[in-house]
Amino acid sequence: MKLVIQIPCLNEEHSLPTALAHLPRVVPGFDKVEWLVINDGSTDATVEVARTSGVDHIVDFKTNRGLARAFRAGIERALIEGADVIVNTDADNQYNAADIPELVRPIIEGRADFVVGSRPIASIEHFSPIKKLLQHLGSWVVRFTSGADVADAPSGFRAFSREASMRLNVFDSYTYTLESIIQAGRSGARITSVPIRVNGETRPSRLVRSIPRYVLRSSLSIARSMLVYRPGLSFFLLGLLPFIAGTFLSVRWLAFYLDGSTRSHVPSLVFAAVALIAAFLCWLCAIIGELNGINRKLSEDVQFQLRCIRFGVGFSEQSDKHAS
Repeated sequence: MKLVIQIPCLNEEHSLPTALAHLPRVVPGFDKVEWLVINDGSTDATVEVARTSGVDHIVDFKTNRGLARAFRAGIERALIEGADVIVNTDADNQYNAADIPELVRPIIEGRADFVVGSRPIASIEHFSPIKKLLQHLGSWVVRFTSGADVADAPSGFRAFSREASMRLNVFDSYTYTLESIIQAGRSGARITSVPIRVNGETRPSRLVRSIPRYVLRSSLSIARSMLVYRPGLSFFLLGLLPFIAGTFLSVRWLAFYLDGSTRSHVPSLVFAAVALIAAFLCWLCAIIGELNGINRKLSEDVQFQLRCIRFGVGFSEQSDKHAS
């Protein structure tokens, strides 16, 4: 059993040594623990620091490609290196690395494929009240969307089994945290949360540069994931409002007509017709989306089998692990 701990980095020459100093080299249940750093186009000495600190593997992007792409590249490299379990953590050392054994325990015991470390949001001093509220709200939306019981969806401290890693797809270029949970949850992966500890703030977050921007980008990520992984529900909800409005105006027009009103109320009737047509089109998209969802699932199965071949794992072996 091999555990690979990956850290996406962007100009982390000052914080990376501290983060690496706290990473374990021995974790119960594993014969080998290796470290992987993904350099996302850093302009400082991040790569040199990683090498001198004893990092086993380095993925070096010459230009900045974004956190989500760095995360995906790290997962792929870890699979190539034969990782049975992959842990993702941050270079700013905000997550307590001593909790890694607890993070991977559900996977080792066969109770989960995907584990998210749940931070004590309410007690984190450097989180403002509005950020705490948004963290809880975002986690609730992701739980509703994915069907997975995840207490802290934006947490980047997480662990993946080999199979879950090979089934993982992230299309968002901004962040992987929300979409990966939604995709895994809708794909039937077993997702759970474990409580973790955090360290003090070492630097301002590079992902959350401003609350409005973060809310907008996260909302777009969730909306896009809903359209991809729950198209039926998404388009049904989109069509519900115009259907209610159109039905109300139609009934209102009919009531006036039967009452013998001298006014024609043509504008209301036209708006009702437009609203009902919009609702019909949304629900037609829901049907098409569900049909496309079948093709997406078939494509994901084919992609998974190809990854099994690429990374030297038999499909039947992975199926047996999933069934157990």
